Amino acid sequence: MKLARRGPLGAEIPVVETPAGVLDARPVTADFDRAFFAADGIARLAQAVADGALPVLADAAILRVGAPVARPGALICIGQNYAAHAAESGAEPPTVPIIFLKVPNTVVGPYDDVRIPRHSTKTDWEVELGIVIGREASYLDGPEQALDHVAGFVVANDLSEREFQMDLSGGQWSKGKCCPGFSPLGPWLVTPDEVDHRALGLRSWVNGEIRQDSSTADQIFDVATIVWHLSQFLTLDPGDVILTGTPEGVAFSGRFPYLSAGDVVEIEIEGLGRQRQQMAPAVETAGAAR
Repeated sequence: MKLARRGPLGAEIPVVETPAGVLDARPVTADFDRAFFAADGIARLAQAVADGALPVLADAAILRVGAPVARPGALICIGQNYAAHAAESGAEPPTVPIIFLKVPNTVVGPYDDVRIPRHSTKTDWEVELGIVIGREASYLDGPEQALDHVAGFVVANDLSEREFQMDLSGGQWSKGKCCPGFSPLGPWLVTPDEVDHRALGLRSWVNGEIRQDSSTADQIFDVATIVWHLSQFLTLDPGDVILTGTPEGVAFSGRFPYLSAGDVVEIEIEGLGRQRQQMAPAVETAGAAR
């Protein structure tokens, strides 16, 4: 299934996108949130679709597309999970997963404009495969258990401000990762039965020029390993989102300019859909301190 949310920010309607149309999921759930996933929502929703119990959502085509997951409790990210990206960042490939956190209020829809942060000169793009957790995962015995805890996959843009991340960070990365709008998700949450997460093509473009072109087959740590590994250190709750790293081809490599107001970023993952963000100018306030 392809789960999505349509409507104004903060008032999105949960839907299922099917060849027969966009189906209103509200007979099953008020939203695609932690409560939905924790209550076996995917199975209940699939049964409702099979039973023909969901009405077509009127005017769906003209509604804004929101993030397919209502504000996750946690947004956990894996750093340098492609060897070529680690190399372009000047680092050796990691031997254990590197993690950092983004705040949930960075999540926006896949086509929403994103504002360049105030004082930013190094705003960067990163196409990433996102994992949505469907069942609580804590101290899993091994990677073979991990996929039982995955509700589905999403396209994610792990937007980053590299000066904030590297020079002003105090030794951690999240200052450069948590600017408003820095986690566009969607357009869909796609359930695991519809895609092979082990070999998905993922690409990015800036102003129509290709930047990244790789495959999840090149990940250092695959989906199952990441979920299992994280479960040894924290509890993954239903509705949490994990971003699994980006391949080479970002501005931080020095091969491309950083983003400026007016630039258009597009990212795509095979089977999971395509995003488009236009970068908006920063809001400047006279006398604002850095």
